[in-house]
Amino acid sequence: MELVKKQLEQLKKKINKWSEEYYVIDAPSVDDAEYDLAMQQLKALEAQHPELITQDSPTQKVGHVVSEKFAKNTHKIPMLSLADVFSWAEVENFNKQIAKVTGTLDNVYYAELKIDGLSISLNYENGHLITATTRGDGVVGENVINNVKTIKSIPHLIPDQSHIEIRGEIFLAKKEFEKINEQKLINQEPLFANPRNAAAGTLRQLDSSVVASRNLDAFLYYYFSWDDQSKILTQSDALKEISAQGLKINQEGRLCHNLAELKAYIEEYTHKRNALDYEIDGIVIKFNDFSLYDKIGYTVKTPKWAIAYKFPAEVKETKLLDIFPTVGRTGKITYNAKVAPVQLAGTKVMAATLNNAQWIEAKDLRIGSLVKIKKAGDIIPGIIGVVENETFQQLPKWKKTEFCPACGTKLEKIANEVDQFCVNFSCPAQILRSLEHFASRGAMDIVGMGGSTLKKLFDEKIIRSIDDIYKIEKHKYAIINFEKMGEKSYANLIQSIEASKNKSLEKVLFGLGIRHIGAKIAKVLAATFHNIDQLSQADFETLSQIDSIGEVLAKSLVSWFEIKENINLIEELKADGVNFTYQGNKTEFNPLMANKTFVITGTLSQSRDEFKKLIEQYGGKISSSVSTKTDYVLVGENAGSKQEKAQALNVKIIDETEFNQMIGKDEEQNET
Repeated sequence: MELVKKQLEQLKKKINKWSEEYYVIDAPSVDDAEYDLAMQQLKALEAQHPELITQDSPTQKVGHVVSEKFAKNTHKIPMLSLADVFSWAEVENFNKQIAKVTGTLDNVYYAELKIDGLSISLNYENGHLITATTRGDGVVGENVINNVKTIKSIPHLIPDQSHIEIRGEIFLAKKEFEKINEQKLINQEPLFANPRNAAAGTLRQLDSSVVASRNLDAFLYYYFSWDDQSKILTQSDALKEISAQGLKINQEGRLCHNLAELKAYIEEYTHKRNALDYEIDGIVIKFNDFSLYDKIGYTVKTPKWAIAYKFPAEVKETKLLDIFPTVGRTGKITYNAKVAPVQLAGTKVMAATLNNAQWIEAKDLRIGSLVKIKKAGDIIPGIIGVVENETFQQLPKWKKTEFCPACGTKLEKIANEVDQFCVNFSCPAQILRSLEHFASRGAMDIVGMGGSTLKKLFDEKIIRSIDDIYKIEKHKYAIINFEKMGEKSYANLIQSIEASKNKSLEKVLFGLGIRHIGAKIAKVLAATFHNIDQLSQADFETLSQIDSIGEVLAKSLVSWFEIKENINLIEELKADGVNFTYQGNKTEFNPLMANKTFVITGTLSQSRDEFKKLIEQYGGKISSSVSTKTDYVLVGENAGSKQEKAQALNVKIIDETEFNQMIGKDEEQNET
């Protein structure tokens, strides 16, 4: 047995070394055949002695079926997006803003390729990978650790035994993308549009053996130590530390000591981008010195110490073949273009969004004309104008549609708006779009009720309104006979519908599709009113005074709740068992704390999490570091450097007694 153990350890060590050479440092010392042979030997030995299989074995990176619902993780530090810039002049302006803090225009930046993939946050404790969380909405993401463990460039174990967080980008190499689409052609399946979509779709597979077969890869670029925040002081040092832990960094990054070097880097990779084995859509520019990040600051959505320079969008000419209208869930008419196929930013484009009729008329777009088309930010195809050649004036002017393409109702325009609307609430297209929105991932997240399934249910008159979703069990035998449905898919669909009943108020509120009420506003309303009954009774004055609501949104809400059919829908959904209560931290207005930023330090009478909950409950915000934008530093015993920094910055310092006075806790105790 000791001999077998020794053989296993030698094989694991050899394969792990080869994996690092191939996937991390891009310098393989053996060919694929030798690697595969060693892996087969390891698998055979482990099959004979399963009691000797260990977590760090290379064979354990091969996938297995994961749970149908990914667990949700809250990011301790929000995964902020970056502000985009599209010109060198904007980069220079960014540098001027940095110069206000540094006092010089010769600032040092670390420039990195902007990988066209999806963000991931890896948490390691005691050297073990414990979570792998997607960006999600920036605050909460999905823990896809079982799928991430199949990615060979992400180790399960690292040398560092402290608690560290490493973030980066998961992507699919161009050659792997081509292999996947070739197989899809053979299987007569829909093709992935681009490598980024393929990577995102792969990472969310429920069967991680599928993930393992697709050879996802990753570049890591962010390092944070929860135990020693002073360990790493610059972005360039962070990348060195990430590499030292055995994770893969992008070797094309460069430390730029001034704007001239930065400009040269951007120009170099603008030309090199198509020669890379992976897709990039720009350059990320980060101020290198971490110590000034708090002073440089943040906006609500983005840090001010970094930007994403997006490559100029490709522009191509093609023929405009048709313009046709579609109906959204609010009745809004959106016009779309059909164009002669054109290759644009790495994808084949055959259609584009045109927005509204007024925009089309202003551009004087005509069917049959030659048009210029681009992808704004390499994502959304759009027509930017016509080419007025010798035949253009001979083409008839385009005329907007006057009637709804779905129900034939005469379209109307709302005062002070440019869009046309179908005002028929019974319009089948509106109803179908509303149902799709309600079931969508951002709302009730009903897995299995995608566009094609929902359309079939709609066409068969099984679902004609939102509340019908929760009554489809009456139609079981009809549904299981749908093409590609069957007993198992039906059971999964019913399970997902049942799970949606327990969503927090903000999800169902967003899903109801109230005009102007997006996901973020829905959460503000849910946290403020706690349940649908209190929200429905709020008047215009109350609503319009809430931070981030305003008059337009308040009017939309009041109008929606005045419609009897909407109240009936809520009651029907309640009867179906749908939750209408907020399940997060409830917000209570407190003028001393609302929109104030708190930093907590030192040992208090309760855990920091308890104080964080109280601060958020009364409308405050939490920060992990002290800056000039901090309003209060709540200190306990042994507060340390954060208290000293607050004193240096003249930030208000409070103890637990003062905090209790702010929330009225002392008064409550005196009354009892």
